[in-house]
Amino acid sequence: MRGAVCAGLAVAVLAGAPAVAARQSVVGALQGLRRSGAISAGEYARDKATYVTAQRALGRLSGTRLSELGAVLENVRAIAAEGLLSASRVPAVFLTLERNWQWWTREQLLNSGARVSFPGSRLVWQYYAGQGIEIQWLGTFGAANGYYLSGHENADLRQLLGEALPLAARRAGGIAWEYLFSFDGGAPPWTSGLSQGTALQVLARAWSRFKEPAYLQAAQQALGVFRTAPPQGVRVRRDAGVHYAEYTYAPGDRILNGFIQALVGLYDYTSLTKDPRGLALFEAGDAQARAEVPQDDTGAWSRYDQFGESTLGYHELLTEFLQHLCQRTRKGPPLQPSAAPGAPESSAPAPAHSAPIPGDDIYCTTAQRFTADLSTPPAIGLLTTRVHAGARARVQMSLSKVSNVSMTIRQAGRVVWRTGATVEGGRPRLAWVAPPRPGAYSVTLSATDPAGNFSTATGTITVEG
Repeated sequence: MRGAVCAGLAVAVLAGAPAVAARQSVVGALQGLRRSGAISAGEYARDKATYVTAQRALGRLSGTRLSELGAVLENVRAIAAEGLLSASRVPAVFLTLERNWQWWTREQLLNSGARVSFPGSRLVWQYYAGQGIEIQWLGTFGAANGYYLSGHENADLRQLLGEALPLAARRAGGIAWEYLFSFDGGAPPWTSGLSQGTALQVLARAWSRFKEPAYLQAAQQALGVFRTAPPQGVRVRRDAGVHYAEYTYAPGDRILNGFIQALVGLYDYTSLTKDPRGLALFEAGDAQARAEVPQDDTGAWSRYDQFGESTLGYHELLTEFLQHLCQRTRKGPPLQPSAAPGAPESSAPAPAHSAPIPGDDIYCTTAQRFTADLSTPPAIGLLTTRVHAGARARVQMSLSKVSNVSMTIRQAGRVVWRTGATVEGGRPRLAWVAPPRPGAYSVTLSATDPAGNFSTATGTITVEG
């Protein structure tokens, strides 16, 4: 995942917080919440004890354990210092601190990216090196979707949502599940259109199965970030409609996989709840997505964002999300005339009939092309044919998609140069220090794409005196 926001931006700017006269301490922020009645005396005592215990534990730690717990403590301090430790954020902030204190004082060291869980809990946590373990909201709501789709893990689904709902923070006129660590230029707390769309999807699904009002109410409130511009929300106006950003702190990034999954979530929410507000949000995003999807198809691979091509994992993820959106839009609009119980009243008319959404074929055909890309070898060819003797030359080639490329140069069968690099599709160059002696040199290029497909090409370069 990539971001385009400078890490030096102030937390207050990133989170849309009001300016504060002085930096608050964590305990001071908790005291203010207790005095105002926003949290109870019991909550204050418990959270203060968690903070003090974690601080004291630092003195007994060293190495990775010290730096990881220290980073989490620093994030808590930064949130408090900028006046962002609201009552609704307190549960997630101090649960995160407590879990990190437990982990780094008792459990094994982790490889970066490892996911962990705690006994009796269904929340998914992930280790971000240098930031401790954090609630992985996309992974958590993905697990909830798995429980829902299994058809027989209803108790697990209820438990997970029962843990997740109290951890939502007030944001963008509704609620959001926030990430509480620094990531890729963004300072906490921030949220994501990708994880929020997945939350919306599973909450609507759970409500459709159990008819518990709390699930519907949470889903309705989760729409707030899709109605609100960054840095509070993810709504970014574009030429054709609205793009839902991957990160609230990076509205300029155009990350397609997160955008498409946000649309899948909005479609499912609207289809299940019959909420016209969901339809309006879906249609605004759908109009922009149909314009963006072709831009992110290189003809041989997908783009992750406007800056570069996808890794294998992100290419496969985007393909899967496009397939999901293809299946849904082929059925017609997500909102039908009949209203479901509990859906909010609205004067907006529902569609009179079910028909495919115009242009929905773009999702299906692009998913098919991206699937084919997984088994299509990269096309590579030599473009440079002449270089000057003794020069630091840059040998140019044509390449259809991101690949690991190697270049071997021979004269009379003897290898005189070999190099390689992972380069993106287009007309990349590899360096060659040309020999001082003129002559003809044979070149062998080979390319292996992220899916392991291999191709090779040969040519000749003439070294001129």
